[in-house]
Amino acid sequence: MSDQIIADAAPGAASAEPAKTGGIGKAAVTVSKAIGRYRWTICGLLFFSTTINYMDRQVLGLLKSTLMGDMGWTESDFGDIVAAFSLAYAFGYIGCGRLMDKVGIRIGLPAAVAGWSFFACVHAFMGSVFGFKIARAGLGLTEGGNFPASIKAVSEWFPAKERALATGIFNAGSNVGAVVAPILVPILLVAYGWQAAFLVTGGIGFFWVIAWLLIYRKPEEHPKLTAEELAYIRSDPVLPQENIPWIKLLSYRGTWANIVGTCFSAPVWWFYLNWVPGFLNKQYGVNLFGAMLPLIIIYTMADFGSVGGGWFSSHLIKRGVKPLRARKLTFLVCGLCVLPVFFASTVSSMWIAVLLIGIAASAHQGYSANVYTIVSDTMPRNAVGSVVGIGGFCAYFVGMFVSMGVGRLLDATNGNYQVLFGIASVLYLVGLAIMHFILPKTGSGMTPAGIEV
Repeated sequence: MSDQIIADAAPGAASAEPAKTGGIGKAAVTVSKAIGRYRWTICGLLFFSTTINYMDRQVLGLLKSTLMGDMGWTESDFGDIVAAFSLAYAFGYIGCGRLMDKVGIRIGLPAAVAGWSFFACVHAFMGSVFGFKIARAGLGLTEGGNFPASIKAVSEWFPAKERALATGIFNAGSNVGAVVAPILVPILLVAYGWQAAFLVTGGIGFFWVIAWLLIYRKPEEHPKLTAEELAYIRSDPVLPQENIPWIKLLSYRGTWANIVGTCFSAPVWWFYLNWVPGFLNKQYGVNLFGAMLPLIIIYTMADFGSVGGGWFSSHLIKRGVKPLRARKLTFLVCGLCVLPVFFASTVSSMWIAVLLIGIAASAHQGYSANVYTIVSDTMPRNAVGSVVGIGGFCAYFVGMFVSMGVGRLLDATNGNYQVLFGIASVLYLVGLAIMHFILPKTGSGMTPAGIEV
């Protein structure tokens, strides 16, 4: 594996219009109101696409008890349906990551959103395990485009010092989607049946597509972006870009760090999304309406973790900590916060269990925001989408087997969740330990993204 460290960067190639902006170095240190904040509008669009993405994928988990009762599914059946999503999501992640680098995110991201909105609606017309596998596979294949496109957008619209915060903000949409879904789905279920839950949530994405096409352009082409803000966005050293073949991406440390970080965290998050409603039902006897408030609490806490994890590493960088060290310190804090979830299935109080899961979900989101940011810290800008895609492919391919294993373990143990929460509690710190040895050491030069380590 190559270190891929560049000893001497070209610090002058930072601005699209250096003659007009003058103090680019100063602008890179202090953001003034004169610079402009339109980049945060783009971050807001990414936040809403992520909200819709997670709302659509969580509907199945919320309807688990209803569908298992109506259709006679076992835990293994449900696990296999989730596994179909995971496998397709893996291929969607890696394929869409490369696609975003090729066609760009102005067309690529709305195509993905329209695709997954269609397949979310298709669930309403399925009546068997096989039918749901087809619908979940289509959903997973197209939903895989959201995160590679969003990370690529952040790398194009934000300087390095703001990327973790921007990533944390748009990644918080996953928690908002997970909060909205438990409110909306029970109402639709009681009023119109489970089919309506898929149709209504799936249809929302088409409105986002229209908004994106009306608003989004590349930074250099956007009429509402000032020259000063563009210069600020481009204030990091710019290195020559090359078309990097996939196989060569595997020689970069940033690629492997992303693979490890995602593989040791994403399957745990999917376990929370798909099985926590069932856990609350099995352990504490709460129905879908009863689970509404606990789930809202869990994912609201996760929202704070997403933004907080991004803010924390950005705060450390602004205080002079090297970017990769700041990411590692954030990983450590988040990994330690996950440990208490080990006891979630052993406590007698549902609210204590909710608190433990909420803290773990919050820490997960802070952790994952920085895993994504590692890519834009360590990789050339034109390879970001592909590297995020490779990491997602590996994680969700692993997630397919995890989903199948979770279902079979629950069938074999009559719904005992203790082993599952125990495994979830330690994976983040294991992932950090491996990433520590993969990532470049402090003081070894600059990454291909032009970031000093």
